[in-house]
Amino acid sequence: MASATSLALPYLNRELSWLEFNARVLEEALDDRVPLLERLKFLAIFSTNLDEFYMVRVAGLRRKVAAGTKQYAPEPLTPPEQLEAIRERVNELLGRRRRALRRELLPALAKHNVEIVPMDALDDDERARLASFFESQVFPVLTPLAVDPGHPFPYISSLSLSLAVDIRDPETGKSHFARVKVPRSLSRWVSTGRSHRFVALEEVIGANLGALFPGMDVERWYTFRITRYSDLELGQMDQPEDLLETIEQQVFQRKFGEVVRLEVQREMPESIRQLLMEELSETESQYVAPIGPRDVHDQDDLLELGDLMQLASLDIPELRDPPHVPLVPTAFREGRNIFDAIRERDVLVHHPYESFSASVEAFLEAAANDPQVLAIKVTLYRTSGDTAIERALTEAAEAGKQVAVLIELQARFDEANNINFARTMENYGIHVAYGLPGLKTHAKTVLVVRRDFDGIRRYVHLGTGNYNSKTARLYTDIGLFTCNPQIGADLSDLFNSLTGVSRQKHYRRLAIAPGNLRAHTLQLIRREAEHAKAGRGGRIIAKMNALVDPEVIAALYQASQAGVEIDLIVRGICCLVPGIKDVSERIRVISIIGRFLEHSRIVHFANGGTPEYYIGSADWMPRNFDRRVEAMTPIDDPSLHRGVQLVLETCLADNRQSWELGADGTYRRRQPGNAAERSTQAVLTRHPWGDVTPRPARKRTRAKTV
Repeated sequence: MASATSLALPYLNRELSWLEFNARVLEEALDDRVPLLERLKFLAIFSTNLDEFYMVRVAGLRRKVAAGTKQYAPEPLTPPEQLEAIRERVNELLGRRRRALRRELLPALAKHNVEIVPMDALDDDERARLASFFESQVFPVLTPLAVDPGHPFPYISSLSLSLAVDIRDPETGKSHFARVKVPRSLSRWVSTGRSHRFVALEEVIGANLGALFPGMDVERWYTFRITRYSDLELGQMDQPEDLLETIEQQVFQRKFGEVVRLEVQREMPESIRQLLMEELSETESQYVAPIGPRDVHDQDDLLELGDLMQLASLDIPELRDPPHVPLVPTAFREGRNIFDAIRERDVLVHHPYESFSASVEAFLEAAANDPQVLAIKVTLYRTSGDTAIERALTEAAEAGKQVAVLIELQARFDEANNINFARTMENYGIHVAYGLPGLKTHAKTVLVVRRDFDGIRRYVHLGTGNYNSKTARLYTDIGLFTCNPQIGADLSDLFNSLTGVSRQKHYRRLAIAPGNLRAHTLQLIRREAEHAKAGRGGRIIAKMNALVDPEVIAALYQASQAGVEIDLIVRGICCLVPGIKDVSERIRVISIIGRFLEHSRIVHFANGGTPEYYIGSADWMPRNFDRRVEAMTPIDDPSLHRGVQLVLETCLADNRQSWELGADGTYRRRQPGNAAERSTQAVLTRHPWGDVTPRPARKRTRAKTV
């Protein structure tokens, strides 16, 4: 049998794999089994996802092209080839989005009296209402910006919606170009006065441009939008003296990143397109080629479809998913002291099926109010101004407890929120530490030190998701509460390394990146292969957001060749190619897309009859192993194993929300056929730790040769 390492490593391009993930999100907008407003939500998510992809990934590729960067094995495509492949796929997806909106969603919504209409569809009363609205609410906010020798081309912010206006002076006959920004401070969808009937704000502005240019003839107007490079570049900087100040400067400078995409209304004439490209190119970085015609995306007359999220939130119950009420975890019911419950046995919680507020927030609140608690230490990656968490930490500090918070200032696009949160914490006397450039702190950990009746004890929460009450209602995540002395000691060592100076590399029970997580993960995979070779069977189930790391992928290929049966539940990017004869024929990959964003990271190894389960913060990507602080913990209590196994089996049995990756790199939606429909998230909403109902064994997918 050929070895995976003796062949060119089968490897799917990361960027194209991400686009296929976003294509699966778009398919939810086309699925008539999904309530209409939820379909609109998925269309909005697809759009905002694509914005971020251009701001970071496409922008990064453009810089690689400018620098002449070559690809490294196992990546099959050069940066220019990747950009070309991205253009082709994105054009296909944008056409799909346009048809979804115009041919399916808007007509279907109109049947339920939810409409987005143009100005010329309004009756007299509606026109009068919108004219009054423009004069009182919109006109005072607008700033028309002409372009001529006395007025330079204005700065245009990333993702802001603008009107390109063609104006003619009736006295001289001379034409002028002007830009009018559609203000983000106002709602994008303006009510006509009839229930759930809206006009886009840019239409209202366009119909009243005469008020902005009195005495001029407004010939025509078109919408456009630009996307700028928006990543931070701390990894390329020397050690800054003040990380918070440096990141603030970087967040400000990002406003002036080079333009990587121009979106225009399809009817915009070539003359105005050319003008925009020329003017935008004059301000570009010398290191990156300016945008050209291939970077211009023709769009529908509605640009910025991420704003459809506002309409998706309309209170029309029959067009939305039924309300979800999380359950209180069994261990924390009936008003039990949370520390008593954790001391009695380890506790697993599964969000959003089980309550975040009744578990994680209750844990922090109890720690803040308990006079026996001496110290609280927390890592925070994405904050949301959570009043419960902020209140618990500040009250603990005011009560004289030692409180230390590691806030990751480099959490992409949450930098400003985290900076504000950090300053608030510091004002209360809390010890605040930040991550280092090039090393993000992504671990999800809380450490509470308490004086118990029998001595000092550490209580710990380790999870797969952020300490963020908003995302806890939308993301699926698992958390472990324990007072295991070894795990507590490991977490103390981790916090000491984050807030102090340390070269800690060895831990008792935790696997920590960038210390030993990569080596530990590879060792577990290879151990499973040895079990299979020795005739003890071999089984790996791993659930994560992304699988990119070539070394881990090679190890999985080798384990498959050794006889290990491997199921991977990868929501987003997956560079591994399953089902290749003699390489990965025992590997199967599915992706689950649904109402909740699948975010939990769980790994199971059969281990020759002594099964092991792990949860953690890390995906299997180079950045998680090498450039982030991550924590993975074993679930030691055997009584908890059954629930985790049922969650994994529920995912693997899904025939409603799952997509299977084939050996040709294509995802295909699973269909129930003659079987009963099984939706992972529907099952877990009823049974947070899986449905114990017996079901037929899942048929194995036949391997294909590519």
